[in-house]
Amino acid sequence: MFSTLSHADSQLPDIGTAGVSALSVEQEVLYGKAFMRFARASLPIIDDPVLNEYINDLGLRLVSQANNVRFPFTFFLVKDDSINAAAFLGGRVKVHSGLFLHAETESELAGVLAHEISHVTQRHIARYMEDQAKSAPLSIAGLVGSIALAMLNPTAGAAAINTTMGLTVQNSINFTRDNEYEADRIGMALLYNAGFEPTGMMTFFQKLAAENRYSSKLPEMLLTHPITENRIAEARNRASSYRIRHLESSLDFLLAKVRIQAMYSNQSADGLLTFFEQQAGKSSENSAPWLAAQYGKALSLLQLNKIPEAGEVLTLLSKRKPDNLFFQDSLTDQEIAAQQFNAAISRLEQRNQSMPDNPVIIMNLANVYLKANKADASIRLLDQYTRNNPESSVAWQLLAEGYEQTANQAGFHQAQAEYLALRGEIDQATDQLHMARANTADNLSQARIDARIAELEEQKKVDTSLKR
Repeated sequence: MFSTLSHADSQLPDIGTAGVSALSVEQEVLYGKAFMRFARASLPIIDDPVLNEYINDLGLRLVSQANNVRFPFTFFLVKDDSINAAAFLGGRVKVHSGLFLHAETESELAGVLAHEISHVTQRHIARYMEDQAKSAPLSIAGLVGSIALAMLNPTAGAAAINTTMGLTVQNSINFTRDNEYEADRIGMALLYNAGFEPTGMMTFFQKLAAENRYSSKLPEMLLTHPITENRIAEARNRASSYRIRHLESSLDFLLAKVRIQAMYSNQSADGLLTFFEQQAGKSSENSAPWLAAQYGKALSLLQLNKIPEAGEVLTLLSKRKPDNLFFQDSLTDQEIAAQQFNAAISRLEQRNQSMPDNPVIIMNLANVYLKANKADASIRLLDQYTRNNPESSVAWQLLAEGYEQTANQAGFHQAQAEYLALRGEIDQATDQLHMARANTADNLSQARIDARIAELEEQKKVDTSLKR
């Protein structure tokens, strides 16, 4: 019997109060939401429902094994070929698309996420702030804002942190090193308990360090997560005490990797088409690598505007795996390009019956309804969805388009306001709500709009305090 937490139990800090005097859990959640508004405004976030579904399913599988989870976690993807991930207050975890391009296995990718999750559950930022507050009077909001800036722009953020805190570089490095070892130790337990290969974290960091050993410009991940030989050796020794598994990466991991290559990297569609055709030829039919290579071929064909050819491949794949969200999503793109709206609606309505409330199916179906000039059906679908998922930028954009098609000015301005608010554009969002109110005669609706305007004014105060 292997004890998954035997290494860490005696070494874990008492986090019942750690960081609390500097920052409460409620404040963490509040600042986490503000961070997301800054991120949406300044980063090339990938608003791709199927990739979002994958990365959040993977992340939450790991979170389910964690202790001291005090708030919901959100994982989001940024279009950036560099290798990096970063955890912020309130369970907000940024993942660069480049991680998929460099991770060879799902356990390697999961290892990075497990490490970041552990930074959050151990409240390292809050503990860091508390540690610094012991020696100097600090503005919590200014400090949080500087750390948020460091996550969004590491170069500018590092300067801001040094200015805000008045810290010595050595103090900063020492605290970070302790955090890294702790996140490695706890993250490996999460990785194992969630059913992944325990060596995944170690092998990815080892490979990253080796690839950049002689580089004059280190990737962001090595700057924010310094890797030493001692740290790698400790991780290797820790991994050796777990039962070694020999796991194959899931089909969805392979499909996510292929999707990022084909849709969100700088690789040419022609080159990728040749590559995926070669990969398919090397794999046995119906195996996960074969299905992934065929999917990459279909996406490359779509990029090259070879719509009928892409449709043949995607139809084949969707028949082999009818509930696979990657295939369902891309087949919808192909059918829209071919103006086969009725076929897409029929297929997606069936999937919506068998997979109710699935974000990928709902977003695809709502989009096809709009393309087929069935805006009322799209609005009905999205109205309930946005109530349950108010942070979905894609849903608010589609809902605004639906209201615009039906000439519902009040609805259009309200949906636009929510989209703008998610990006931190509070003044513009408030303007939209005032226009919505002017187009609304119902007293109850006007009162709700007034209440929402008041909420946005409070959000603006938080955002402003962080930017000072």
